[in-house]
Amino acid sequence: MNTSSARPRRLAATLAAFALATVALLALAACSSPSEGSDNPTNSGNGKDKTLTVAMELAYPPFETKDDAGEPSGVSVDFMRDFGDAYGYDVVIENTAFDGLIPMVQTGKADCLMSSITITDARKESVDFSDPYASAQLAILANAQSGIGSIDDLNQSGKKVAVKTGSTGDVYATKNLGEAEIVRLADESACVTEVVQGKADGFLYDQLTIYRNNQKNPDTTKAVFIPFQDPESWGIAVAKGNDELLGQLNEFIAKSKADGEFDRLTEKHLSSEKAAFDELGFKWFFDFE
Repeated sequence: MNTSSARPRRLAATLAAFALATVALLALAACSSPSEGSDNPTNSGNGKDKTLTVAMELAYPPFETKDDAGEPSGVSVDFMRDFGDAYGYDVVIENTAFDGLIPMVQTGKADCLMSSITITDARKESVDFSDPYASAQLAILANAQSGIGSIDDLNQSGKKVAVKTGSTGDVYATKNLGEAEIVRLADESACVTEVVQGKADGFLYDQLTIYRNNQKNPDTTKAVFIPFQDPESWGIAVAKGNDELLGQLNEFIAKSKADGEFDRLTEKHLSSEKAAFDELGFKWFFDFE
């Protein structure tokens, strides 16, 4: 046996084995890196480990709308992004027509929806709602020449009531305004136009919407704020049985009520409306007392 030639072969084999072991250890370390754990989530370096798709109808400023660049903006957008920061989600806003919001969640195309939507028993049959994060009341945008001064004035033969299809104004009118003709339209602006042009006597929607549109159309409309139903609670909806996400949302809503999150959102997006509500004596959206 030639021992001088055998030693180099043994040395080469040893070095090769050492190299393979080193590669295996490095691979194991990469797989167990804490960057993939829940305590330090990452997603392409942005600090998020999972995507949260949120359905909104970006047609209700300043809660859900678009900025000058066409990007999602508003109270609900900021709230969900703050929620994402708190729980490690990369939040994606999916602009969706109002009547498609709940189906988006039911079919898994969105993880949740936040779109100033009222919690109702009928909707609870399709989705699970978070704890309320805001409350609102219906009001009437009346045509200035209609003679409407109360909800009873609308419930008359020959009167036309504009409502946004599927809204709680639609629900209320269907249940309570049986004498009037109900005109169902796809969006808020179309309902306002009907009233401004005298094609409808009144439009039922929340107080903020009625206030803003009366301010825009002072000569052709008047606002009727006399309460005619209990305040409605808004909630965030998730798919039936998604208890983990629902629990996180409820936790964040409770924290936001306590730490001033809603006050910050009001100051950023709703300061003038808050002043008007205070002057008119209306209950504010985020008044949880």
